[in-house]
Amino acid sequence: MSGVIVCHNHPSGKLTPSAADKEVTQKIKDAGSTLDIKLLDHLIITEKSYFSFADDAIL
Repeated sequence: MSGVIVCHNHPSGKLTPSAADKEVTQKIKDAGSTLDIKLLDHLIITEKSYFSFADDAIL
């Protein structure tokens, strides 16, 4: 099985995932499962820190 980690930035500096962030994460996860590609994590990056969907058990 293959895996993927996706990442995007929030120039605003806010680490809280938006509803759209959560929605696209679920869509990527669902699409990947169709192709036997596991979504390992989705990271939101800011200048000072990051948010991990996997660390917060959202995946």
